[in-house]
Amino acid sequence: MLTQAVESYLGVRRAMGFALHSEGSLLQSFAHYSDAAGKSHICNETAIQWAGVARLATTRARRLGQVIRLARYLRAEDQRHEIPPTIFGCEKGPRPVPYIFSVDNVKRLVEAASGLGRRDPFRGQTYSTFFALLACTGLRVSEAIKLRFEDVTADGLIIRCSKFRKSRMVPLHSTAQIGLERYIQRRRPFAPFDDHVFVSLRRRSLLVGDAETAFRTAAMKIGLKREPGLPRPTIHSLRHTFAVRALENCPDGRDRITKHMVALSTYLGHSKVADTYWYLEATPELMNGIADSCQAFFVGGRP
Repeated sequence: MLTQAVESYLGVRRAMGFALHSEGSLLQSFAHYSDAAGKSHICNETAIQWAGVARLATTRARRLGQVIRLARYLRAEDQRHEIPPTIFGCEKGPRPVPYIFSVDNVKRLVEAASGLGRRDPFRGQTYSTFFALLACTGLRVSEAIKLRFEDVTADGLIIRCSKFRKSRMVPLHSTAQIGLERYIQRRRPFAPFDDHVFVSLRRRSLLVGDAETAFRTAAMKIGLKREPGLPRPTIHSLRHTFAVRALENCPDGRDRITKHMVALSTYLGHSKVADTYWYLEATPELMNGIADSCQAFFVGGRP
């Protein structure tokens, strides 16, 4: 039965370090669908019917893509499994253009966040420090939420088992270190029995939804508007902004640029440097710099 084959496949993939939460649920759903149809092996028609139930084209493609990868794995030992064609197109839609903050807007956002604590000023202190840390480090929201006291060291922040199950060290500028330590001094007596760096008024670690709500409130407070045809600002935009500013300061020279990109990719916790190169498309300043370098190369022959 396909249900057993799916469990075997997921066990192997997870042993290799893949979490496969949503993917596992999808494949189990497909296995139950196939079993109900009396299919003991992957059948193209059944796979396409199952994937085609989804409303969005990208979702249909993603569902079918999961079955295709499963089929390739199972077909290595049993040729009766069919590998469905990719009739629904690409699994991933185009990446949205990120919203990039100006330096002034970041300052205003942090200041607005400090005034969020009407019932308790500690809430404002938490979110102003939280947003400032995201802006100056480029951390993912989930990474900042999971920080514990032991992760704050003299050398920087230890990000443990983040996305892709990788840990890394994130150095901090001295000003960021001072600001974070100042917040921790106020935070320790507030929730002495929880060792998360950032806690809510419930004296427990922050929730992603709460952080997003606080961001939207602060953004509205400073009048951070979304212009027609442009991306809307989100809390993840702080990470995008950090990456773009780091790329804008990239040194000239092919070898130096390569080292800079690898260092930035490692700092951000990307599994592929291609994910870092995507930020090259983000701002006119970056595109102007690329155009100037190309012109200098063709005119003067410089690498």
